[in-house]
Amino acid sequence: MEAKLPRNMGMELVRATEASAMLAGQWIGRGDVQRTDQAASQAMVDVFEGMQINGRIVFDKATSEHEQNLFIGKPIGTGDGPAVDVLADPVDGSTQLARGMPGVIAAAAVTPRGAIWQPPHVAYMEKIIVDAAVAPYLVDECMDAPPAWTLSLIARAKGVKVRNLSVFVLDRPRHADLIEEIRSTGAHVILRPDGDVVGALMVCLPDRGIDVLMGVGGMQEGLLGACAVKALGGSMLGRLYSRSAAENDTISAAGYDTKNIFSADELVKSEQVYFAATGITNGPLGPGIRYRGEKAMTNSLILRCETRTHRTIQAEHLVERWIEFNT
Repeated sequence: MEAKLPRNMGMELVRATEASAMLAGQWIGRGDVQRTDQAASQAMVDVFEGMQINGRIVFDKATSEHEQNLFIGKPIGTGDGPAVDVLADPVDGSTQLARGMPGVIAAAAVTPRGAIWQPPHVAYMEKIIVDAAVAPYLVDECMDAPPAWTLSLIARAKGVKVRNLSVFVLDRPRHADLIEEIRSTGAHVILRPDGDVVGALMVCLPDRGIDVLMGVGGMQEGLLGACAVKALGGSMLGRLYSRSAAENDTISAAGYDTKNIFSADELVKSEQVYFAATGITNGPLGPGIRYRGEKAMTNSLILRCETRTHRTIQAEHLVERWIEFNT
């Protein structure tokens, strides 16, 4: 029987994303991805360490030393609360933040221990994400069907023409054929250099102007996205994406292959999901972090899957002087 998470977990979680956003905000447009991630991840860890949870980090990007604060299996919290899994992305959209671009957030999620799927440690996942209106129509066949077929299905579900759809795709060379196929249908392609947790939110939150996310993105972002999708009533399909023979071996050793298709409910096996995000730059959550003298203003989102609660929070913070010294 899974542990019952306290009802105020969302409010605790958003404190971590707010702290990360306030530190990362000091680095907007300064071109330094590494120092941004260092500051933001340390701020998030500091908040998590004070939370009354027996937490463990269940996935990390593991691409460089500056992400070592949030490695897989890291115990986090005071240790005297419920046993939970923690997913954290202190800066979803590091490249965009370094360039001063919009749509960058800090995001985190908490579930009961064991609820989040433990994939083999490969970096990428192929994904399709749709909102609650399309969720009943999304089927496994969409993962292998031509984009035109899937977009036609989505258009019928929404009662619109394919040419009226907007598709979120990461701007990567691997997506050249996908982008060409989507454009050939007349649909709009919305390209971003990184940050597909934001993409999941833009699809599933109302009136954000995105109808579907397609393509290959980060595994960590896929798991975080699945938490948000579940909480917002959307639907997601995902499968492991291999870039090399070594990754194929890793996937096979774990008992999977790149044909296995997973739903959001298989990626996150609990209704007790809390998800929080705070805007760092202007984007789907509203204005990004704003500094006014000794104060900082933030816009955040809290989702609770079990009750389908969706809260937006505008907060004003006193910014301690140590922020300036740490950056």
